[in-house]
Amino acid sequence: MAESGKIVGTPVQELVLNPQNVPKNYMYEEGGSGFRDALVPPPDDNIPVLDLYRLSSPSTAQQELAKLHHAILSWGCFQAINHGLESSFLAKVREVSKQFFQLPKEEKQKCARDPNNIEGYGNDIIYSEKQRLDWTDRVYLTVLPEDERKFKFWPQTPDDFRSTVLQYTESLRLLSEVILKAMAKSLNLEENCFLNESGERTNMFLRFNYYPPCPMPDHVLGVKPHADASTITFLLQDKEVEGLQVLKDDQWFKVPIIPDALLINVGDQIEIMSNGIFRSPVHRVVLNKEKERLTAAMFCIPDSEKVIKPVDELVNETRPILYRPVKNYVDIYFQYYQQGKRPMEASKI
Repeated sequence: MAESGKIVGTPVQELVLNPQNVPKNYMYEEGGSGFRDALVPPPDDNIPVLDLYRLSSPSTAQQELAKLHHAILSWGCFQAINHGLESSFLAKVREVSKQFFQLPKEEKQKCARDPNNIEGYGNDIIYSEKQRLDWTDRVYLTVLPEDERKFKFWPQTPDDFRSTVLQYTESLRLLSEVILKAMAKSLNLEENCFLNESGERTNMFLRFNYYPPCPMPDHVLGVKPHADASTITFLLQDKEVEGLQVLKDDQWFKVPIIPDALLINVGDQIEIMSNGIFRSPVHRVVLNKEKERLTAAMFCIPDSEKVIKPVDELVNETRPILYRPVKNYVDIYFQYYQQGKRPMEASKI
C-alpha cells in the first residue's frame, strides 16, 4: 500500500489474461446469477423515451414536458432520441474509445492517471484492502471549463480522439442546457433556475468505460451500485451489449439499448436542488462472459465554488427543507463511493 493510502491497480484488461484467478477484491460473495437476472421492465412501464425535437417544438412541447416530468419522477432517467447528434458521429465517439483501449499497454500508459487523482487512464483508486473494485478500465477527462483541460491525459492516438471529444463536449453542453431548462419548467420554476443554481462555470467530465469480458460475471460488477454526483449525466451505451441496470422499488431492472439514444439520468445535485422531488437513481453495471462492452458517460457538474441547496420555491410548510447546503460535492462523493456508501446521506437533514 502506498504511503498516501492510495495505489494504482492492475488494468482489468490484464486480469482477463488469467481467468482462473480473479482477485478477491473484485468478488462479491452474495453474487449468484442475480447480478444478471434483473427484470425487464413491462412495456407499459419501461424507461420512458423522450423525443427532444418534440420537446423543443411549440405544438408538442407541453405534452413532452409532462412526459419528462413523469419519467424523472418514476425512473430518475429517460432515453433521449432526436437529440441532434448524427448516428455517424456517435459511431465516431464509440470508435475513438475502442481504438484507444485496443492500443498496446505502453501507449495507454502515456496518459495514465496519477495515484491520487482520477483524471487520465486507469481504474479505481484503492483506498483500502476491504474495498470492492470495479471490473472496468477508464479514461476520465475534464472537458469543461476549457482552462482546466489537462491534455497530457488525453490520448494522442487515435489522431482524431481530441477533435471528436471536443465536438462531443460542445454538443452535450448545449443539450444539457435544454434538459436543465425543461426540468425546471416541469416543476413550474423559471426555466434558467437550475442553470443559475449551478453557477457561471460549466463543469463537464467525460469518462470512457471499457468492460472486458469477465470469467466470473455472477460474482463481479463492472460498476458497483451508486448514484451520480452530477446535475445530469449523459450515457452513450454500447450499441450491442447490455449491462446497465437501474434500481426501482427495490428491484433491479435492465436498461434496454435503443440505437443512438442517449440515456439521461438525474444526479444527486439536482436531487438536492429539487428538495428531493427528483431523485437520482441508483444504478450498476453487470458483465458479460464473452463480450466486451464500451460506454461513454458525460457528467455535468455545478461550479465547485457554488453552494448547492434546495431551491427556495420548492421549500414550504408541506415540504420542509430536506438537504443541507453543500459545496464541491464531487470531492466527498468519490470517497463515499469507494466505500460503497451514498454521499447523499451526508447531505440529508
